Amino acid sequence: MSTSPPLPDNTACPRCGGGFHCGVEDGWCACFGTRLGEDLKRDLAARWPGQCLCLKCLTELARDDPGSHVPDVPRTGPPVPPF
Repeated sequence: MSTSPPLPDNTACPRCGGGFHCGVEDGWCACFGTRLGEDLKRDLAARWPGQCLCLKCLTELARDDPGSHVPDVPRTGPPVPPF
């Protein structure tokens, strides 16, 4: 019987120190809509191996990476009528 390696402690972001919860093991995480470019993924894996970053940090890093895509923040308030 083999055991899985322990999951990383994702209670604090290793980049900013802020608290967060990685939901990947829950089946859904807020970062799922963010697509990271291959170069950025390699950089993150080298800098923080086996760790997740909070959504704020991931968004900041991905916005500066031309190979990444960050979804637009949903607008709040009533919908704007079409013209």
